[in-house]
Amino acid sequence: MTQPVPIPPAEPTGEELRQALRKAVKMRAHLRDRGQTRFEIEVTDLSLSGFRAETSFTLWPGTVVWLTLPGLAALEAVVAWRDKFKYGCAFAKPLHPAVFEHIVALSQR
Repeated sequence: MTQPVPIPPAEPTGEELRQALRKAVKMRAHLRDRGQTRFEIEVTDLSLSGFRAETSFTLWPGTVVWLTLPGLAALEAVVAWRDKFKYGCAFAKPLHPAVFEHIVALSQR
């Protein structure tokens, strides 16, 4: 009699993995584009690889920006998508987990 072959659990998809690492935050920050225009944004969620924000300033997908959060050096990112006043941006380099946790803790103050 043959033994049944165990089926390994499914690997999480990119979407599931991203959801697990995303944290809702609410904090004011500044964004600057290559043209040196600096404006205020509201960061609404954060992951190791990027963030979502809201602003009335117009940005276009593909735009390189620098995010400045209170007490941290500017973080380079690129606008990945836009939906009216909401934007998704991907960091040029993923955040270190300790930096990610520090930012999340700052947002809860």
